[in-house]
Order: sequence, then C-alpha cells, then structure tokens
Amino acid sequence: MTKTTGNRNRTEHPGRGRNPGRPRTFEPLLLDVALPVGAYYLLREALGTSTVEALAWSSVVPAARTVWGVVKERTTNALALLTLAVNAVGLVAGLVSGDPRLMLAKDGAISSTLAIGILVSVALGRPAMTAGMKPFLIKGDARREAAWERLASGTAAGSDAFRRKERAFSLVWGTALLVECVARVVGACTLPVDTMVWLGTVVIAVVLTAAFVVGGGLAAEPMARLLTTEAEADRARVRPEAAVAA
Repeated sequence: MTKTTGNRNRTEHPGRGRNPGRPRTFEPLLLDVALPVGAYYLLREALGTSTVEALAWSSVVPAARTVWGVVKERTTNALALLTLAVNAVGLVAGLVSGDPRLMLAKDGAISSTLAIGILVSVALGRPAMTAGMKPFLIKGDARREAAWERLASGTAAGSDAFRRKERAFSLVWGTALLVECVARVVGACTLPVDTMVWLGTVVIAVVLTAAFVVGGGLAAEPMARLLTTEAEADRARVRPEAAVAA
C-alpha cells in the first residue's frame, strides 16, 4: 500500500492553490496615483521644498516605473514610450519655466496621449486594453483561453458580438482618459496648485471607477458570458468524441 504524503500532493499539483490568471495590470496605475501624491505632500509640507521641486521629485516614480516596464518587458511599447516622452517634456518645461501649473497640466497630457493611443488602436482593429482585460476573463483556464482564441479569430458562434464588445471596452477607457485629461488641464489652469494636487487624485479615482463600472457592464461581462458559452459548447463537442473513441 503506497502512502501519499502532502508533500507529494503538492509536487504532483504544483499549480494548485494558485491563481495564474490573477492580473497585475492596474497596479502601475495605483502606484502612479498614490506614490506621487504622497511624495508631493511629504516634500512640500514636511521637508519644506518648493512647489516646483516637490512636483519634480514626485514625478520620478511614474517616470522610473515606465522606463523599468520597457526594460523588463524587452519590447517597444509605443504607449509607454509616449507616456515617458510627455512626462519628460512636461517636467523639463516646468523646471525651466518655474510654473507648477504647467507641470500639473503635464499629467493631463499623459492621459490624452494614452487615450489617443487607445482610440487609434481600436481604429486599427487591435484594441489596446484587450491585454489588460484578458487575464480577468480567462482566469487561467486553458479551455476559456482556447474559447477566447476562437471567438477573437472569428471561428466560433458569437465572434462578431465578442469582437464588438472587445472594441467597446477600449473605447470606454479611451473616452474616460480624454475626460480625465480635460478635467486635469482645466483644473491646473484655474485652481490653486495645492488644491489641484489632491483634487487630481480624486479625478483619477472617479474616472477609473467609472471606466471599470461602464466597461464591465457594457463589454467585460457580456464577453465573459460569451466565453462561458463557447467553453461549454467545446466541452459538449469533446464528450461525444471521447465516447466514440472508448
């Protein structure tokens, strides 16, 4: 009689208990919001630096994160490079002019760059937000991933609806980022700098929440249902074949 130990169980099923589909897609957005604002107030209030200096140093984290993302992935990401370029130009312009409002408006320019990139990707038939959404929907399940490939390639029932929803998800995010850009630029030009630093965070939180809710209801949830239907249909097709083979 062979005794199966807990260790052997873990060895034979190394992936059990893990969630391979768990995404980290939106973690950079949280870092770009929380750390820069916290750094700004730490430098401005606790260390007594000037507004321009505080804004400049608080921009280092998102800029470094963008560079690291490009280096780590070892791929040329057009949106990441555009974001870095806008961040660098806005930072230099703000330091040269000494105008903190220009540096705050720079964040709006980054949003507009991302928004335009996303909307252009939809027009080209390659929605940019798909890469971020896919792990949420396939959940690390091989059958759901195969169903995704069939739906995306047009070889499954429901492919047209699936691809429309895929485009709609990116359209929602592109539009939301354009709205965020306008709000931040107007605020940077009209409101006190200290007010706009924290209010900019509120704007981002509201826009991201709205994009999650609208994008989820309009696109992600219908796509999830289509994936489930296609995965179940594939399972039903496989069962008769297995019975015949037996």
